[in-house]
Amino acid sequence: MSCTTPLARYDATLRGLRRNDRLRTLSPRAGLDFSSNDYLGLARSQRLANAITAALARGTPVGASGSRLLRGNAPEHEELEAKAAAFFGAERALFFGGGYIANFALLTTLPQKGDLLVLDELVHASAHEGARAGRAQIAVAAHNDTDAFANVIQEWRESGGIGHVWIAVESLYSMDGDRAPLKDLMALADRHDGFLLIDEAHATGVYGPDGRGLATAFEGRENVVTLHTCGKALGASGALVTAPRSLCDFLVNRCRPFIYATAPSPLMAVAAQEALAILQEEPDRRDRLADMVSFTAYELMKRCGVAASGSQILPVIVGHNGRCMAVAAALQA
Repeated sequence: MSCTTPLARYDATLRGLRRNDRLRTLSPRAGLDFSSNDYLGLARSQRLANAITAALARGTPVGASGSRLLRGNAPEHEELEAKAAAFFGAERALFFGGGYIANFALLTTLPQKGDLLVLDELVHASAHEGARAGRAQIAVAAHNDTDAFANVIQEWRESGGIGHVWIAVESLYSMDGDRAPLKDLMALADRHDGFLLIDEAHATGVYGPDGRGLATAFEGRENVVTLHTCGKALGASGALVTAPRSLCDFLVNRCRPFIYATAPSPLMAVAAQEALAILQEEPDRRDRLADMVSFTAYELMKRCGVAASGSQILPVIVGHNGRCMAVAAALQA
């Protein structure tokens, strides 16, 4: 019989984090914002607030009251999905509760047993978690190295792999702020009759025509699945998966995180739809962001001797756990 309490191992882990200056805590938001992903300032936009207020006045419920397949399918969900599919240039869109669960859902559902799923080594944690929980064989390729992806696929084929190939990347990486070589990866997927899954979380609303993202040239292809989160530049919450109709229908029928989860709030569908309209009607928001990126990346950071990514994501390597956590706390204070 163990002589320790049930909580002992958790307390020990927390003590270890504290000793190494890595213990995280929650604190209220205050001061200037240098660390959020509300890139266009839509989270507090009056237009989103007005859209929510009008929806409530029309009788839109706060909660969906069930799974999309069990009375949780609201008109607001379907209207958003139709508008999003048209906006991004895809056959169909599906609305999920968030980007993390959408990534997890895609990679546990679409790649099948016998397929190969190749992840960029720096792709988001949700993709890695989804890959581990899925059916396909998994491989990891060096970051943004198309040749490394090609070598992994070739080795798999030579070892007898005969299924489909899935390549999962972020278009704009959330930690380093660099871009994936989408054109080369698309060509690689085409050569192997494979699929390219593109997480546009940090590009949606910021890049491309009307903020459609960095993958806009590939949307609508039969072997492309794209994830657009609504909780970053769009200022709401949730995520939109855009893909061929057959793949979306497959998700509705086979995706457990979609089938067994209560649907996202219809009010968030209203907010996301309004955000898409704002992208088209208020391009000055992107222009202002571009000016701030230019100033910060090419003037302020350069003056400080820090290499900049050239995007709205500007990583700074502090170099010590304690200093890093202190900087993180200061950014919230």
